[in-house]
Amino acid sequence: MSHKFVVLSLLVLVLVVSACAPAATPAPAPTAASQQAQAPTKAPEPTKAPEPTKAPEPTKAPATSPTKAAEPTKAAEPTKAPEPTKAAEPSKAAASASGVKLPAVDPLKVTGSIVTAGSSTVFPLTERMAERFKDEGYKGNITIDSIGTGAGMERFCKTGETDIANASRAIKDTEAENCKKINRDPVEFRVGTDALAVVVSKENKFLKDVTLEQLAKIYSTGAEKWSDIDPAWPKENILRFTPGTDSGTFDYFVEAVMTPAFKENGKKEILGAKNLQLSEDDNVLVKGVEGSPNAIGYFGYAYYQENKDKLNVLAVKGVAPSDETAENGKYPLARPLFIYSTAKIMKDKPQVGNFINFYLTNVNDDIKKVGYFPASVAALDAAKQNWLNAMK
Repeated sequence: MSHKFVVLSLLVLVLVVSACAPAATPAPAPTAASQQAQAPTKAPEPTKAPEPTKAPEPTKAPATSPTKAAEPTKAAEPTKAPEPTKAAEPSKAAASASGVKLPAVDPLKVTGSIVTAGSSTVFPLTERMAERFKDEGYKGNITIDSIGTGAGMERFCKTGETDIANASRAIKDTEAENCKKINRDPVEFRVGTDALAVVVSKENKFLKDVTLEQLAKIYSTGAEKWSDIDPAWPKENILRFTPGTDSGTFDYFVEAVMTPAFKENGKKEILGAKNLQLSEDDNVLVKGVEGSPNAIGYFGYAYYQENKDKLNVLAVKGVAPSDETAENGKYPLARPLFIYSTAKIMKDKPQVGNFINFYLTNVNDDIKKVGYFPASVAALDAAKQNWLNAMK
C-alpha cells in the first residue's frame, strides 16, 4: 500500500513537473511580446520619410516650369506694339472725328450779310455750306462769286470788298503783302482736298493714261497734233481747254505740270500753245471737251463728277483720281482747298465768324457729296485752332 502510494506520488510529481514545463515554453511568448516591443523598431520605417527625397521632384517643377516660363519671352511679341501706329487709321475712318471742338452755332440767331469770292473749284463747296447754313435757320444773305483764286485774292487783299476768299491754292506772298497794305492779316482755313481731273470726250478711244511729261507736252508749243506726242495717236490737232489765268486751278497746273518740264517758262508754254481756249467758267470747259474726240481739258474733280456721263477721266502715271488716291497722296495731282478771312472781320462781323465756324464743323459731312475729299484730321484741327485763336 505504501509502495503504491509512493508510486502514485511519483506520478503526481511527474505530472506536476510536466505541467510546469509547458508553462515555461510560453516564455517564447515574451519574444512575441518582445517582437511587439520591437515593433517600435519599425519606427525606422519613418526612414521611409526619406521618400521626401522625392521632394527633389519639386526641383523638376522648377526645371520644367522655368522652361515654360521662358515662353513669356514670346511676350516679346509686344514688339509688334508698333502696330498702334495703325491706330492712326481710325482717324481716317472718321475723317470728321476731329479733336478740336468749336463752340456751337445756332444759324437761327445769326444775322447780317456775308460776301465771298474766289476759286471756281472751292465755289461748289462754299455754296453747299451756305445752303446748309440757310436751311438751318440763317436769314441773312451770302454772296458767292466764282471768279478764280487770283481775282478773289485781289478783291480780298487789294480792294477789301469781301469777307472771305475761296482759294484752290495757298495765298501767295505778294497777295499777303497786299493784304497788309489795307490792314488785313489773312487767317488760313484748310477745308478739303481736290484731285485735279484731266478729261477727254467719251468719243476719245486712244487716251486712257498720261505721264506728267506727256501732259506738259500736250499743253506746250512743242506739239500741235496728237501724233507729235505719240506716233500711235491720231494725226489730228490737239484742242486744248484750260481754266483762265485768274484761276487757282490754272496756277496749280502750271506749278505741278508745266514748271517741272519747262522751268520758269511753264506759263509761257501753255499760253503760247495753239488751239487753246481759256475760261474761268468750268462748265464752258466741260462743254468744249465734250464736243470733240480730239479735245482735252482739266478742272476740279467735282466738275468731272457732275459730268462723268459725258467725259472720261484720265489716269496720271497709272493712278486714277479717287477718294483713296487723293487722301493717301498717290494721285499726282491732288491739292488742298482753303478759305481765308481775318480775325478783325470775324469779330467786327460775327456772322462771318459764325459761318466759318459752321463751315469747319460740318464740311466733312458734305464734302464727298460735292465731289471733293476730306482734309486730314490734323489739317482740319489746325484750321479750327486758327478760328479759336482769331476769336480770342
